[in-house]
Amino acid sequence: MMFQKAMKGFGRIAATGFLLLMALSCSTTRVLQEGEYRLARNRIEVINDNRFSLGEIEPYLKQKPNSYFIFGWNPFLNVYNWQNGKGGGWDRFVKKIGVAPVVYDPEQVENSIENVKDHLEYLGYYGSDISARVDVRRRNVTVKYEVRLGKRYPVSRITYHLPDGELAEEFLRDTANVTIRTGAFLSESALEAESERSSRYLRDKGFYTFSKSYFSFEADTLSVPGYAALDFRINEYTRNETPEEARPFYRFRINDVTISYPKRLKIREEVLRNLNTIRPGAIYDGTDISNTYSRMSSLRMFNGINIEMEKVDSNLVDCSIDLSQSKLQGFKVNLEASVNSTGLFGISPQLSYYHKNIFRGGEWLNLSFMGNFQMMFNSHVRSNEFGVSAGLSFPKFLGLPYRLFKGPAIPRTDINLSYNYQSRPEYTRNIISTSYGYNGSAGGRFYYQVYPIQLNIVRLFDLDPNFYSSLASDPFMRNAYQNHFDLGFGSTFYYTTNADVNPKTSYFYTRLQFDISGNVLSAFKSLMNTDENGAGMIWNTPFSQYVRAELTLGKTWRFGRENGQAIAARLLAGAGYAYGNSSALPFEKHFYAGGSNSLRGWQARTVGPGLAPMEESFLIPNQTGDMKLEANVEYRFHLFWKLAGAAFVDAGNVWTFKESGPDGRSSRLTADTFARSIAANWGLGIRLDLDFLVIRVDMGMKIHDPVRDRPWIGPSGWLRRDGYAVHFGVGYPF
Repeated sequence: MMFQKAMKGFGRIAATGFLLLMALSCSTTRVLQEGEYRLARNRIEVINDNRFSLGEIEPYLKQKPNSYFIFGWNPFLNVYNWQNGKGGGWDRFVKKIGVAPVVYDPEQVENSIENVKDHLEYLGYYGSDISARVDVRRRNVTVKYEVRLGKRYPVSRITYHLPDGELAEEFLRDTANVTIRTGAFLSESALEAESERSSRYLRDKGFYTFSKSYFSFEADTLSVPGYAALDFRINEYTRNETPEEARPFYRFRINDVTISYPKRLKIREEVLRNLNTIRPGAIYDGTDISNTYSRMSSLRMFNGINIEMEKVDSNLVDCSIDLSQSKLQGFKVNLEASVNSTGLFGISPQLSYYHKNIFRGGEWLNLSFMGNFQMMFNSHVRSNEFGVSAGLSFPKFLGLPYRLFKGPAIPRTDINLSYNYQSRPEYTRNIISTSYGYNGSAGGRFYYQVYPIQLNIVRLFDLDPNFYSSLASDPFMRNAYQNHFDLGFGSTFYYTTNADVNPKTSYFYTRLQFDISGNVLSAFKSLMNTDENGAGMIWNTPFSQYVRAELTLGKTWRFGRENGQAIAARLLAGAGYAYGNSSALPFEKHFYAGGSNSLRGWQARTVGPGLAPMEESFLIPNQTGDMKLEANVEYRFHLFWKLAGAAFVDAGNVWTFKESGPDGRSSRLTADTFARSIAANWGLGIRLDLDFLVIRVDMGMKIHDPVRDRPWIGPSGWLRRDGYAVHFGVGYPF
């Protein structure tokens, strides 16, 4: 049997090596016709300014080579060249999964030179010189573009020419914000940007008909050699009109406002009126339009929101808001699963029902049913967890009127209630939770949840006698696993540079979660009954007192052709500390590592704490700690169709403040043991990217396991028992 397993493992490795050898050895130009060459690379060199960003030039090259995954290698380019030329099923197969080579086109080089020259002039480099040199090696072409940037003209003087009236007065009030200043370099791009900014400002001040086409600019580069004198004009006619067609500018006001929506949509109209910021009699302001759009979009009830203005007089506009209904209710399904080489299998299904207008006022109802099941193959040992939750969200800050909120977002009020049941071999646990708070956003990038009231009531039953006696020698564990009453404050703050569900550009994000509990209750401790340890009790249950925080920093860089490649990195740090009425954090507030979104070489709750070995009291692992550090890096690349691949490295662990491990196996974080206690894995993954949803499978393999006598694990141990874990999940891990 051992021999058969070894041969199967060797066969897998040999097959993988054979495919890689084929991909590496096969030509990337084999399918080219006679006289054709593959464009392998474009190189750009700016001769007279090494600080100039090449990213300003590269998009304007007309022909781009194939993208590469790593070290200048694209295996799917090699796969495409596996064709035998017979046009049969094999050729169709490799064409489908491979990538065709880009055939070099000399005309596109000349077109690129003109395109880049025009763009540089747009940026303010006049008379730039661009040449191209073509190098050919084994039917592979490298085109090197040498760029000598042209002359730039600083602006020496700006003269404004403005029409008489209110518009000129409004423009002059804003001159401190005008981006074209003396000393700045003259460029069409800068003038265009200022035209858009100024016209947007003037429209927001009531000049409804104003646009950037009313601006004109004249630059004199002869009066003062090497400099440009700029005439900045606002005309009463557009660039496509003549002076005879000039007409004065008027400040507009809102006349009538109408809101229309399908009759089948049962919603109280006062809700829409309160969300609308476009008021009759008010001066026209584009900000009011965008705020109204954002507020109504936040209801998530409409497929389309169309806000139109119609001029009815020389200074009046009517506003019509037309809303089209979206799907108001439905179900969502989520599933995560994992298995490791020791035979521990886990699956976490979740089913949710939502309704976006349950009380005809834009209130959201969410009912969720979840499970978490873990079991050991060939064993009766298992852990079952069930949960049900109900959430109700109101589209307003309960207790405060709408008029106090002027921006594009209004905080929502959330009320949540949940029940969780868990049955493990060591104990049975019930948790009843409720919370009341607010969530909202600012600027489309900053999001917050603030819960002034968070309540958890935790009860433990059916403690296994052996498990209970094992806790007696460990006060830290004993105090963590007891009934408790948890009342406190919680919050989450999140900032991102791209709020899309599945961002397609580079972005950064940070998340801070903060909880504090028991401080209010501690003020009344003298009125409470106490247990044998002196802890104050509510309903014969000690109340918890602690502070807990978790900070996440993440960055994703997208690059390559059509941003088909990315490097994503995340750093996570968290800690919790019990004090006052508690000597240990509640166990549901402990940190853990491992799982589909953490260290993927391990299953959830199987890492740490520190150097401590697996706690034998738990038949199914439940390793936790008071603090956590974790770092993840993942390289993502497109394969073909909607499939993408990933290669990743994860590292980190959890630790305790108080010692709980055996001699020489400290669970605490110390300077001496920090490096040795870091768990690390590498792995590979595959993703099905459906744009609105990402389904993934990851396989993580351990490279450093702190609990082993020989912690470093080489390739021979990656596919052995307790050497890897496989995870199935929905969405990116970070």
